[in-house]
Amino acid sequence: MNITLFKSGLNEASTIHEMQIKAFMPLLEKYEDYETSPANESVERIIDRMKQSFTDYYIIQSSNTSVGAIRVVKKENKTYRVSPIFILPEHQGKGIAQEVFSIIEDKYNDARVWGLDTILQEQGNCYLYEKLGYRRAGGLTQINNKMTIVFYEKRMIE
Repeated sequence: MNITLFKSGLNEASTIHEMQIKAFMPLLEKYEDYETSPANESVERIIDRMKQSFTDYYIIQSSNTSVGAIRVVKKENKTYRVSPIFILPEHQGKGIAQEVFSIIEDKYNDARVWGLDTILQEQGNCYLYEKLGYRRAGGLTQINNKMTIVFYEKRMIE
């Protein structure tokens, strides 16, 4: 499996938007989180984020096929946040996300802390992040009666 990250600019905003909708639509339908779901975001919202000086977007490619994307947010004190990462449904379960995290951690090797959040009810996501060394941090945020957001962080060895 040949996983690469392609740093994205405004030209890729619509491609990222299309993939994001496709990746998050099953979760939107399951949890009905119309206010918070990335499947409901506009392409303008992605463009606004891309223009942020502290944001990097990457298209995830597997053997030269675009299979998802990741956004890395640079915060203070060498803290970074992944928000969001997604893999298209037909490419999930192949170890792509694990490889992407490895690439990102190498690329941002000054990071002291990585943070992210996910849906508590999506046990596969929680398992993946815990397997990658993330630990629950902070409280839970209930979005609605079907869905709760859980926060994770990973402290890097200095």
